[in-house]
Amino acid sequence: MKVMVVVTHLLGAGHLSRALTLARAFAARGHDTTLVSGGRPVPHFDTRGVDMVQLRALHSDGTNFSHLLTKDGAPVTEADYQSRRAVLLETLEKMQPDILITELYPFGRRVLRHEFQALLQAAHSLPHRPLVLASVRDILAPPSKPERATAADEVIDRYYDGVLVHSDKRSTVLDQSWPVSDRLQERLHYTGYVAPPAAGPHPECAGQGEVIVAAGAGSVGDALFEAAAGAARQSNGATWRLLVGGAHPEPRIARLLELSGGNAIVEPVRPDFRQLLYHADCAVTMCGYNTALDVLQSGCPAVLVPFDDGGEVEQTLRAQSLTRLDGIYAVKTSDLSPDILIKAVTATKGHRRPAGLDLHFDGAQRSVDIAVSLQRRRR
Repeated sequence: MKVMVVVTHLLGAGHLSRALTLARAFAARGHDTTLVSGGRPVPHFDTRGVDMVQLRALHSDGTNFSHLLTKDGAPVTEADYQSRRAVLLETLEKMQPDILITELYPFGRRVLRHEFQALLQAAHSLPHRPLVLASVRDILAPPSKPERATAADEVIDRYYDGVLVHSDKRSTVLDQSWPVSDRLQERLHYTGYVAPPAAGPHPECAGQGEVIVAAGAGSVGDALFEAAAGAARQSNGATWRLLVGGAHPEPRIARLLELSGGNAIVEPVRPDFRQLLYHADCAVTMCGYNTALDVLQSGCPAVLVPFDDGGEVEQTLRAQSLTRLDGIYAVKTSDLSPDILIKAVTATKGHRRPAGLDLHFDGAQRSVDIAVSLQRRRR
């Protein structure tokens, strides 16, 4: 089958990472898979086996998701939007997919609703309409107004055949963050968590005994890194490794090295991050979907610092659901300080959990099974 996945990440890179994992799972089963990305490219992501189409890249102005910027930092123009729509529709027409998956929309990305609406209308006008699915993570940003949930329901009713919820029902259900109506409930398909295969131990045991600090592949996490650098400066004996993301991390790395007094390893994000966790004493991370799964799969004790700028609650809700597990602690960004971070890290010692726990981490493979089954039923 031909599969088209559409995603635009606006701040961090978690949405793109999850969409890529999903796309690679389809490709691994022999499906002709194209991923259309509308956010900034992330060069170190593995795109093997997947045809990538890059729209004119956009990103948000910090946590102001209603104000979008181009890759050069200029405000987005109507010409930018028209260019994106043209490439999106051209890709759809050329590919004629059997399965079309939109990541997050219509539960988010309202600022891009015009291009998603154009895509959905064009998909329904194809000679052979594709199966249309939405793909959402375990926790959604709750709607600020009731009518937004109603509007999402109406879009689902009109254009979608189902919603893939990338969560394990034994840990988190969509109702915890989104008002799930009866009609929406009928469309939900819980897939388990969408995670790459467990990384396993590092061949060189890198990370042994360290405190690994990370905030994803994006450019967020300054408060977390600064507190960690201060903690490293005060620490006696502990090795702190700060993995800094963003397109140009060098200035941040230099500043954090100075803040740590040279008492920390500070470097760009590493492709072997997940393997480091198998040996680390503790992970200090934000609580985005992908990072949380990395921690859970490795069994590493963790201090979670959920991103909450601009009233964001997704990571806070996820962190609250995970602190019931042994060795998982949460610290609010507003409470961050070197002393508090040191105390939280100390509290995790000796609390390594079994790697993987008893949760489904094969959500990408299950998503393929669900989508293919639904498509075949329509024939």
